[in-house]
Amino acid sequence: MFGSKPKLKEGTHIFSIKKNGDFNDFIFAVVSGVDGRKVGVNGVIVNPIGLKNKIKQGKTGERSEEILNHPTPDNVVLALVYRVESENYADVLDLDVDKCDIIPPKIYAVLDGWIRESIPEFINTVLSLAPGTERDEAKRVLRNRMDTLTDPNLKRTLYAVCRSLKILN
Repeated sequence: MFGSKPKLKEGTHIFSIKKNGDFNDFIFAVVSGVDGRKVGVNGVIVNPIGLKNKIKQGKTGERSEEILNHPTPDNVVLALVYRVESENYADVLDLDVDKCDIIPPKIYAVLDGWIRESIPEFINTVLSLAPGTERDEAKRVLRNRMDTLTDPNLKRTLYAVCRSLKILN
């Protein structure tokens, strides 16, 4: 009636983490092969360096540390409003050791698009500028970038984040 639980197989979208210093980096990937408890993946690894720096400076609350200590596909977008470093990622995950959560293709597309479209750079530019003409210009650039996005889910998520950060007015 409800269908079967999704299984890890080639083409499945996953979310994983990798320890990097005191906190975790995030991995959004597609399964390229499964061999017993080993899963080959190809995707993107993201180091949320901006949020890590904010925590070190004492400019965040408990929620930010929670995101970096226990990231999930649902909460990582909050870490992606600050500066990030990302690179392509191809590796083998060991299911006995590594976290490997199956995520829906739409969620994968939003997270992957967020990074590939350089959304953190646009948002961080607005947030880092003092009120004035430069910040207004950065807002216009962000709004223009939002208007050119073709993925409706990515566009909706970006709009919601910008609205909650009060940077769309």
